[in-house]
Amino acid sequence: MAETTYDVAVIGGGPAGYTAAIRAGQLGLKVALIERESKLGGTCLHVGCIPTKSILFNAEVYDHLKHAKEYGIEGVGEVTLNWKSILDRKNQIIAKHVKGLDFLMRKNKVTVIPGTGSLTGVAKGGVHTVSVKGTDGKATQVQAKNVLVATGSDAKLLPGLKADDRILTNIEILSLDRIPKSLVVIGAGAVGVEFGSIFKSFGSEVTVVEYLPRMVPNEDEDVSKELARVFRKRGIESHVGAKVDKVERTKDGVKVSFTSADGKPQVKEAEKVLVAVGRAPRTETVGLDKTKAKLERGFVYVNEWMETAEPGVYAIGDIVAGLPQLAHVGAMCGIVAVTKIAGRPSRPVKRERIPACTYCEPQIGSVGLTEAQAKEKGLTVKVGKFPFAGNSKASIVGQHDGFVKVVADAKYGEVLGVHIIGPQATELIAEAVTAIELEATVDELMFTIHAHPTLAEAMLDGFGAVENMAINV
Repeated sequence: MAETTYDVAVIGGGPAGYTAAIRAGQLGLKVALIERESKLGGTCLHVGCIPTKSILFNAEVYDHLKHAKEYGIEGVGEVTLNWKSILDRKNQIIAKHVKGLDFLMRKNKVTVIPGTGSLTGVAKGGVHTVSVKGTDGKATQVQAKNVLVATGSDAKLLPGLKADDRILTNIEILSLDRIPKSLVVIGAGAVGVEFGSIFKSFGSEVTVVEYLPRMVPNEDEDVSKELARVFRKRGIESHVGAKVDKVERTKDGVKVSFTSADGKPQVKEAEKVLVAVGRAPRTETVGLDKTKAKLERGFVYVNEWMETAEPGVYAIGDIVAGLPQLAHVGAMCGIVAVTKIAGRPSRPVKRERIPACTYCEPQIGSVGLTEAQAKEKGLTVKVGKFPFAGNSKASIVGQHDGFVKVVADAKYGEVLGVHIIGPQATELIAEAVTAIELEATVDELMFTIHAHPTLAEAMLDGFGAVENMAINV
């Protein structure tokens, strides 16, 4: 392998890494993709985004079937779940997309090298060397003019805890042998509320415990309040501002001891506990310490083109300091880096233009500044809010909870942020991302025709609401 000098060597075959490799191949670069697992796809495809959303879809269908008579569908009888079939379908979806990635590597002439990659030091003569340790323990060397580190992240656990058959991370919960009767979720970020939503739909008793003062704490405060309201309506018990003191195994399950926001000790017992308190970057063994790259708590600092302080070494995906750990962020960072390497026109990733999507019920989609963030920046803002209760398509699909909230600059009308909670929020947010990317104003969007009847019309009314001119409320 050492005889070949690649233009780009990518360490890690998750969404950041494989997207970078594909785009580099499309741009005519000679590319090597180094992956330690036997299959490409990373956490996202195997134990993250894709399997979780597959099961969330099952939960959505199941919820609809419970109310089949309301839709004029009779003779369904008592609806029951086949957990094995749900997992089988999830695995089939994963397998299909693994094959798709293998095809895309061949199509784009990407050389896939199995093994664990690690930088050996700084470049010599403009060429970096990556040591690749194979499953047989033998090491080979890969040489490249540029190296992209895309090693991803692992689920964090609370101090003293170890994942097992009762104390779960996103990995273990996706391979349970049955649906638990009860589940405590520690952490009310995207992962926590998604799994809480899934298992509530499937009949589990669900309790969510969050350290910060509100649910989905990265979202606009109004969204947090609405999710808390709907979760209460669904029968999901939530505790915010709560500190977990101890997690213990019991005879038949687990016991979670925590201190509530008012300082009172609380105890909750359940069959399983899911720990969803964030993810830690995998950078310990990748050799960045042998370069000039700057790290803090394992996260890597990069410039706007994703290059580290070591020339020719880039970092993308979950390991990047200051960016959210989202598959679509990593993928775009990879595209930005290799486009710049290829000498083509490129555009840096801008934090305020990154969409965030949470696939619980109700769904959440957001982009740009929250109302509080805009005010903290000293901006004078106008805010519009339109409830899905006024949208005809929401009536048709039987989902009236939630709203569209638009934060706009008061003087010029530029859209600064859009926050959606409700039906298909994760799809609707794409319009808002485009609007913010193009620096659109509320006036422009108020005169943009939206088809009727659609959930997207709620966006039109949301923009109109900024000027107190929503039609359907």
